Amino acid sequence: MVFNTGSALLDAIVLAVVSKEPEGTYGYKITQDVRQAIEVSESTLYPVLRRLQKEDCLEVYDLEFGGRNRRYYKITDKGMAQLKLYFQEWEIYYRKINIIFEGVK
Repeated sequence: MVFNTGSALLDAIVLAVVSKEPEGTYGYKITQDVRQAIEVSESTLYPVLRRLQKEDCLEVYDLEFGGRNRRYYKITDKGMAQLKLYFQEWEIYYRKINIIFEGVK
């Protein structure tokens, strides 16, 4: 993709991906789901997950899987409120950009 992804957009995408799994989801799956929208490396994504955890937007817990612990991320109420705010802002941004692009072929 030729457009840069700012930290707010990346946060919004990560929160949206995690919110789709009521019991939470693990890092590798989050990476794969985010990559459906934008190209992102795990080295970029894990600091985002840690930051969202520090901001109380995500809670973290470990479960054993295949003899190893797998870290799961679950959206919090604060994270859901932040996601709704991001979504509202995204709709405004999307409409404004679409107006500019109207008629371009």
